[in-house]
Amino acid sequence: MRSHKILCLTALLTFAMQAAAQYDPAFNHYWALQSLYNPAASGLSGQINVQGGYALQMMGYTHAPQTMVVTADLPLWMIGPAHGVGAGFVNDKIGLFEHKKFYIEYAYHQKLWGGRLSAGVRGAMLAESFDGTGLDVIDTGDPAFPTSEVNGMAFDVEAGLRYDGKSWYVGASGLHLLAPTVKLGDSKANEFEVPRTYYLTGGYNIRLKNPLLKVQTSAILRTDLTNWRGDVTARLAYNGPKGKMYVGMGYSPTISTSVFIGGDFHGVQLGYAYEIFTSGVGALQGTHEISLGYTTDLDLFKKGKNRHQSVRIL
Repeated sequence: MRSHKILCLTALLTFAMQAAAQYDPAFNHYWALQSLYNPAASGLSGQINVQGGYALQMMGYTHAPQTMVVTADLPLWMIGPAHGVGAGFVNDKIGLFEHKKFYIEYAYHQKLWGGRLSAGVRGAMLAESFDGTGLDVIDTGDPAFPTSEVNGMAFDVEAGLRYDGKSWYVGASGLHLLAPTVKLGDSKANEFEVPRTYYLTGGYNIRLKNPLLKVQTSAILRTDLTNWRGDVTARLAYNGPKGKMYVGMGYSPTISTSVFIGGDFHGVQLGYAYEIFTSGVGALQGTHEISLGYTTDLDLFKKGKNRHQSVRIL
């Protein structure tokens, strides 16, 4: 029993250290949650776009990391489709730590060189907490180990650029540009600085001879200039008259491989991914991840029912 507890603690500490170096959650469905990593994607589809994701890591371990995210964005029709706004919420639990983030964002889109150039900015509020009541330590007087629940908050700013071509896109963004310091409770021993994190994203649709099939490729690179993680994904997508489906695989060097399956059902996008870690954790203790989205037209100035459809190409 003791060895099992030590194994669980070691695994959770590994993920906690990874989270410290890479503060934001790394979703396998990053290509469906594009505004989460780059505010320039807000309102880009020209429709109301709501996306959500849930990931449960290290199945079978106590206090396994779990993350939930919800994002929503839409164009400002009363001003024009060049303006987009959005909001999002992230709740990331790792052991006794809990990270929450709420943000609102604005993006401007301009036609350029046959495509569209977008720029976005957002303000975010970070809320951190640590449940010290779950600690089992010998020296309870050590200020580095709080014995009660401690909380802290900080304001943050993030920004990004993106360019969309006919069948491809590329983007760059910076998150936590203020590098805020979050103080947990009253002790200076329990404070940490959220590192600035930089993202590069891109994607390209490869058309096949069969007009109902295409290969959707995408990639993301994130770094705080000390640590980094990259992901590449390829999905075979079927877009038929009765529905849309996809299957695919993803790879993150030195970290994991992933498999995907999903589709679009009457305007609702549903996807599932299983991530297998290539070192440290066994294949059966991987990450289960679900992506759920809804995209719809909403014309406030015309009568009739709204038309529902998915507009994401990547």
